Amino acid sequence: MRRWNLTISTWLYAVLAFGQITAAPLPKIVLRPVFPKLECSNLVGMVQAPDDTGRFALVAQDGDVLMVRKGAGGAEAKTFLNIEDRQPHASTEQGLLGLAFHPGFRTNGLFYLYYSRQNPRRTVLSEWKVSTEHPDVAETNSERILMEIPQPSDVHKGGQLAFGKDGFLYLGVGDGGGQNDEFGAAQNTSVLRGKILRLDVNTRTTLAGHGTNETLPYGLPPSNPFMDEPDFFENGIHKEIWAYGLRNPWRFSWDRETGEMWTGDVGQDKWEEIDLIVKGGNYGWGVREGCHHFKPGPEGASYIDPVIEYPHNTNLLKEAVFPQHSIGACVIGGYVYRGAKHPALRGIYIYADYALGTIWGLRYADGKVVDYGTLLDQPKNITSFAEDLDGEVYALTLDGHIFEIAASGESSH
Repeated sequence: MRRWNLTISTWLYAVLAFGQITAAPLPKIVLRPVFPKLECSNLVGMVQAPDDTGRFALVAQDGDVLMVRKGAGGAEAKTFLNIEDRQPHASTEQGLLGLAFHPGFRTNGLFYLYYSRQNPRRTVLSEWKVSTEHPDVAETNSERILMEIPQPSDVHKGGQLAFGKDGFLYLGVGDGGGQNDEFGAAQNTSVLRGKILRLDVNTRTTLAGHGTNETLPYGLPPSNPFMDEPDFFENGIHKEIWAYGLRNPWRFSWDRETGEMWTGDVGQDKWEEIDLIVKGGNYGWGVREGCHHFKPGPEGASYIDPVIEYPHNTNLLKEAVFPQHSIGACVIGGYVYRGAKHPALRGIYIYADYALGTIWGLRYADGKVVDYGTLLDQPKNITSFAEDLDGEVYALTLDGHIFEIAASGESSH
């Protein structure tokens, strides 16, 4: 009986302790430099290769991809691929914007880039292959174009590129500009801009409509939301679309525990937002900005609210759904922390503002935000976040530095 009571007591203590942990205030964080000797400006991405080499690909907006190994100083970083001759970084929001390794990279050596090109202005999604003789160098003549998206202006290109656990390649594409989504792209399912796209790079799909066949250089996953629509080519719904109504998604990620897809969508005049992306979801731009009316749309249409939003100035806080959130001007989507090194951060979605450098966190449970706040005020322009294979999270800054995110007060490992 005594042993039974001890067991119950232990169990009750564990439950209470768990409640205290989940209800604990958001921790503060510190940024710990990694690759301190690295020299690389305009960093917009870092992706760890899905193999046992510990290599990271560092993506520079100018068109350079460097390869560096985990735990190294950074001075030994080597050029993996350089596409500067394509002049991708022709203006502030254009450039080499995304890279993703194929899940089977260890054996097939395939990876994917998303970048800007000119004359005509467009964005390109293409497949590349690593050299069989030099595993730290890509074959420069191996490019296979999967998709070219016409771009009416030089802004709002999106750029996140990543494979989901389902094995499909996801791409975030901005509305292409200009002000107020003047071309109406985000709500128009016959264009690819203002969307999250989902492709099967391992197959090819043939479209058949009006007596004409067209074989795509990729496959359309049968579970995509618009696969039952007829094939009208440029006049029909693009079956690549996974979600729409986005202005400039930068960046998206999956919670490796729950599978939820998180996206930071950059706002225009007043509001920045974080969204949970679901199949076929319409996130409202440019009828809405954040949770708020922006311009007229179809009567009776419904849109998915952001998980959280924040305003561009303090005068808007009286209209804010989350009035305790501090201000910013350009959201940078991040990751739900699921690493092992910093247990105080577990389950917190980490995101930031490019303009002010503020890093925030939120906890999300039972379909709503249960806590949110500032994790760190710092001055550097954060361009992107990254996650390694172990679930540790990093912040990249415009001046070419990379930092591991750690809970304040924890000892360095």
